[in-house]
Amino acid sequence: MRRFVAALAAAVAVMLYPVAAGAQTYPERTITVVVPFAAGGPTDTVTRLVAEAMSKDLGQQVIVENVGGAGGTLGAGRVAKAESDGYTLLLHHIGMATSATLYRKLAYDTLNAFEYVGLVTEVPMTIVGRKDLEPADLKGLVEYAKANKDSVTVANAGIGAASHLCGMLFMSAIKTPLVTVPYKGTGPAMTDLLGGQVDIMCDQTTNTTKQIQGGTIKAYAVTSPERLDVLPDVPTTTEAGLPDVQVSIWHGLYAPKGTPAEITERLSKSLQVALKDENVAARFAELGTRPSPQADATPAALKAKLENEIARWKPIIEAAGQYAD
Repeated sequence: MRRFVAALAAAVAVMLYPVAAGAQTYPERTITVVVPFAAGGPTDTVTRLVAEAMSKDLGQQVIVENVGGAGGTLGAGRVAKAESDGYTLLLHHIGMATSATLYRKLAYDTLNAFEYVGLVTEVPMTIVGRKDLEPADLKGLVEYAKANKDSVTVANAGIGAASHLCGMLFMSAIKTPLVTVPYKGTGPAMTDLLGGQVDIMCDQTTNTTKQIQGGTIKAYAVTSPERLDVLPDVPTTTEAGLPDVQVSIWHGLYAPKGTPAEITERLSKSLQVALKDENVAARFAELGTRPSPQADATPAALKAKLENEIARWKPIIEAAGQYAD
């Protein structure tokens, strides 16, 4: 019996050795971070900045692959099925939480199909309009929207996109349904807002700051608790009379379920280093955001954030009755 137990222990050790050795020497090759949205969008911009900084820390190239479609669920689904070796990761935004309710038939279990690496950043939103829209401030916009609810158009980048979620929150806060116009991505939505084909839009500062600064769109409010240094003249929604419209588009880094703890911990440490990178901090500031603090760039913080956000958005989405399937 003793010989059998010893042989069994030896066999298990042999089977586990490649995993342990792999975790100790990780990474040995290029790492791919899947962004579940089109190139050039806000999440893509954030990811590329962080990937470049993590590459320096890890000593291996971290590349970005854009796998857009279905509100981010196609890219997330691909990572959920990937090898749990730390070489395929996912950087997703708040849609990771809302997709759990928006899509009633997901190909993966949102909370249990991934390992958590850490939070990356929380990007404020802006409520903006075409530059020749009549109202001068948010109070006037609300009055205008209520008086013209059948004709005021609200652009978004598609069901489940950050702009869609913020738009739903805005309409919920003013208790007035408006005409929503979904697009296949942030780029086309912004193009039509710039061209005056749609009236208003709610989107991340990473996508609107330069347009606001350039005067090509009209800014009504930011959805953060305080005004932003990059947009000092734009009031908060609380200042402007809509305190319930506070939302940030947080981004998190994930790995497939089963990825060894040693690897997720190494990735978390690398993420923390990347978020302290001077170039990352400077570029984030230009986009109206800032890196997550070290305490948030951890597996525990990201898991807690996802759980809380799923619970927060579930009743809002159900009340709106807008589903993606």
